[in-house]
Amino acid sequence: MQPAAAAAAVVDAPDAARPPAPARLDPDSREWLRALRGPGAAREEAIARLHELLHRAARFEVARRRPALPHLRGDELPDIAMEAADDALMSVLRRLDDFRGDSRFTTWAYKFALLEAAVKLRRRAWQGREVPLRPEGWALLAQAGPTPHQDAEQHELIAALQEAVRDALTARQREVLIALTLDGVPIDVLAERLGATRGALYKSLHDARRKLRRALAARGLGPDVLEGR
Repeated sequence: MQPAAAAAAVVDAPDAARPPAPARLDPDSREWLRALRGPGAAREEAIARLHELLHRAARFEVARRRPALPHLRGDELPDIAMEAADDALMSVLRRLDDFRGDSRFTTWAYKFALLEAAVKLRRRAWQGREVPLRPEGWALLAQAGPTPHQDAEQHELIAALQEAVRDALTARQREVLIALTLDGVPIDVLAERLGATRGALYKSLHDARRKLRRALAARGLGPDVLEGR
């Protein structure tokens, strides 16, 4: 990772988008919601159909990601897909009221299975691996630091970031920032290892980035420097 890119990864975060207005539901989506909210056998049949849809989506995602995970045994994959489908089903049923009709219901539900499969594969990939949590991980950026061919502005940026990470952040914020942005630890894996929620880690990351931006701004180093302009 180049120094400027690493610096941008550390301090940049996407802005939250305002949710769109609800769209008009298509007939198929209305029927799914009616059945899943209804009583008796019709609901059970709809749940079974939904689970099969989610299972197909999970199997697809597991197969798509399989080449990047050569250490996984083939006999693990069906279990991962089934677990992903089961958890996705529970998520969809809990969040029926969140469906806004911006896409077909099946498309919306399908994404839950893709997400669950991806999360479970990431966790399996990190199983047994050490998660680096020490602040010394910041040395990754220092090692990628300026060379004689890089300009003084970039040198100042890297030095300012190193100083801000050391002095402005709490120990927890340093752990989370380094693990997520420099070491590439998936947030769900980090949450599990630290006994924290994803929300708590996102807040720590947000607070750390806000402090770093403030520290950079105090030294006259703004977004233009991070973007290499």
